[in-house]
Amino acid sequence: MPPARLFNRDFVLLWQGQLVSQLGSRAFLVAMMFWTLGQTGSASVMGLLLAVSSLPAAVLGPFGGALADRHSRVRIIVLSDVVRGIVVLGLAGAMWSVAVPNDVRLALLFAVTLLNGIVGSVFTPAVTAAIPDLVPASRLAAANSLQQTSTQVAALVGQAVGGVLYALLGAPVLFMLDGVSYLFSGLSETFIRLPSGAAARTAGRGGFGVFLAATREGLLYVWSRRGMRNFMLTAAVFNFIMMPVLVMLPFLVQDFLLETVEWYGFLLASISGGVVLGLLLAGALSLDSGGRAKAIMVLYVTTPLAVVALGSTTRPVVALAVGLSIGAMSGMINVYVATLLQLASPEAMRGRVLGLLATLANGLTPLGLALGGIVGDLTGRNVPVVYGACGVLAAIASVSFVLRRDCREFLRGA
Repeated sequence: MPPARLFNRDFVLLWQGQLVSQLGSRAFLVAMMFWTLGQTGSASVMGLLLAVSSLPAAVLGPFGGALADRHSRVRIIVLSDVVRGIVVLGLAGAMWSVAVPNDVRLALLFAVTLLNGIVGSVFTPAVTAAIPDLVPASRLAAANSLQQTSTQVAALVGQAVGGVLYALLGAPVLFMLDGVSYLFSGLSETFIRLPSGAAARTAGRGGFGVFLAATREGLLYVWSRRGMRNFMLTAAVFNFIMMPVLVMLPFLVQDFLLETVEWYGFLLASISGGVVLGLLLAGALSLDSGGRAKAIMVLYVTTPLAVVALGSTTRPVVALAVGLSIGAMSGMINVYVATLLQLASPEAMRGRVLGLLATLANGLTPLGLALGGIVGDLTGRNVPVVYGACGVLAAIASVSFVLRRDCREFLRGA
């Protein structure tokens, strides 16, 4: 029987486990960065560590999605959390041991970070693909909103508390807490029961050749559906175009708002708070497929205009308000895009579709960030010009998508 309400036993088990592990992961990130800074003092090493953590998601998304479609999603979720918990606890033990030299600890940190990224590339599409099986279809947007809101809140709380705990307890204790949070999450998820149809469908097996064929099948499925393909490509291009906005944010604060670093934190907080607000709004609004299609089209066109406005203002309070609106629109986009693709994808293909979206979204991010720095230097850190160009290009990409009949039909059909 399909679930009858949002806060049912199985969805709550997934949600509470993810909330706890997200808190641990954010504390781990703080400890990882501060420990690396203290041991190496190198921005390059820290940047490389962040790149190692994000690279697997950019490369392995389709493969992780194929696993999520061919095997039990609950088993993948549980096994992923258990593996990460054991590995991170092992790292904590190495950090505590006086017999392990610092260069070995740093190498282990890189290895654990890479392994967590690889496991995460399997874990994420499994979770996203499982959510529609755990909640009523009419409450799917609310479930995505709750899941993503928890992630955002965990990021804010985990990073803030993580800094305090790092100063009080040190990196090994934070690593240990993160490992325990993964194991708690895995224990909670062990008791999840998928509906009988989904459980039977995810019992597939096969060798490596069958796995590669399933991955290829997912890519061909998306490519053969013009509306879905063009939507995913537009979303990826949109994210890529917006990356310089993040890179140039400190220069907006320093050179155009004429404020200190505290206002950079305020502006980031306004954007993050806006994202949470947007996630909650998207979850609270009950839209049918037509309403959701209109919302996506409007949000993709108006968000770039808000970016142009942010780059044009010299008043800090106005910048905070615009940042809040950009965050809110981004949060709503995230919920509606996830819901759209979950509903538009056959249950047996859902993991591969969502895995491909993760690859497209994450794959262009490092390039967009790097290009943002280059463009910023070439323009003499001219924030209005960079933000204006990003906004106009993103708006053109969005309008081009909206004007395509096949794209509009795809949005309305899910």
